[in-house]
Amino acid sequence: MAKVKVTQVKSSARATERQQATLASLGIRKIHQVVEFELNPVNKGMIDKVLHLVKVEEIN
Repeated sequence: MAKVKVTQVKSSARATERQQATLASLGIRKIHQVVEFELNPVNKGMIDKVLHLVKVEEIN
């Protein structure tokens, strides 16, 4: 599986509760916080739901 780096780039203040909960389950609490993890179908689905709030980069 590929590793990805996810960075929050927009505030979650105006996001829905569900989107805020998704960010929390990804381990993101603040803007510009970076988390790295293996890309699996579960994580991919969570990223897709908050894609407008985060930046995703693949790690080699």
